[in-house]
Amino acid sequence: MGHIHWYPGHIAKAERALKEKLNLVDIILEVLDARIPKSSSYGDTEKLFRGKPRIVLLNKCDLSDDALNLKWKKKIEEKEGAVCLLTSNGSHKDTNLIINKILEVSKPITEKMTAKGLLPRPIRVMVAGMPNVGKSSTINRLIKKAKTKTGAKAGVTRQQQWVRVHEKIELLDTPGIIPMAQPDQETALKLACVNSIGENAYDNEHVARELLRLLSELSGGRYRKNVCEYYNLGPLESVEPSEMGSLEADCCEITIENIALKRNWLVKEGMPDVTRCAQFILSNFRDGKIGKITLDEYEC
Repeated sequence: MGHIHWYPGHIAKAERALKEKLNLVDIILEVLDARIPKSSSYGDTEKLFRGKPRIVLLNKCDLSDDALNLKWKKKIEEKEGAVCLLTSNGSHKDTNLIINKILEVSKPITEKMTAKGLLPRPIRVMVAGMPNVGKSSTINRLIKKAKTKTGAKAGVTRQQQWVRVHEKIELLDTPGIIPMAQPDQETALKLACVNSIGENAYDNEHVARELLRLLSELSGGRYRKNVCEYYNLGPLESVEPSEMGSLEADCCEITIENIALKRNWLVKEGMPDVTRCAQFILSNFRDGKIGKITLDEYEC
C-alpha cells in the first residue's frame, strides 16, 4: 500500500462551511505547519479568502528548522503580502503577539467603518487551516485570555460562538477547515508525516520509509546526522569507512530494518519488527525527538 489515497470527502461541504464563516469575519488567521509551510498551505489564498486581510501563523516552529523558519517567514511576507508570525503550540507568550498584530492589521478596517459613520464594533477574526496544524490550540490560547463569551449572533449557528479576546477583538471559537482536493503524492506524503491526513489513508510503513528517505536527501543530507545520532546507528560492519563518503561513514544505511535491529525489536525468525518501528519513527518525528526539521525545501 504505497499510494496515499487521500480523498477528504465533503470537500464541497467544507467549502460551503468556510464561505459561511468568511461572511462573518474581518480578518483571517491562517495557520500553517512550519515543518511544511508550502505543503500545508492552500495555494490560491486570494481566491479562497476573497482578499480579506490575512495573518499567517507558521505554527509548531519549535519543531521546525530555525534557519528555514526565518526564510519561509520572509518569503511569505514578500511574495504573498501577508503578515507572518512564528508561533508554537506549547507557548502562551505568542498570545499578545497575535493580538497586537490583529489590532495593527485591523486599523484600516476600523477607519473605514468610522468613515462610513458606522458604530464601532470589535474586529471579528477566524482561525483557518488544514487539519492538525494547530487551529484549535491557537483558538484555545486566545480564548484562555478572554473574560467573557458574547454568545451566538444573528445569522450564526448555535455551534458557532463569538468570544471577546480583547476589547476590540472577537474570535469565532470554531475553526475554518481549509478544503483541499487530493494533492500530488509528495505533498500528501508530507501531510501524512505531520499527521494532517487520516491514518486510514496511508500505510505507516510506506510513510515512515519515505520520511527516512526525505531526511537522508533534504538539503544535501543535512538531517542525516539527526537520524543517525537519535537512533544510535553506527556504520555497517560489512562496509569499510574508506569506501563511504565522509558523511555516510558516520552512519549505516538509514532504514526501518536497521533502526528496529538496533533496538532489538524482532518478530518471527529474528526478523526486524517493521510495523512497530514504523509507528515509532513517525511518532518520534511528530514529537520533534529526531530534531528540528523542515520537510519543505526552501524555494527562493
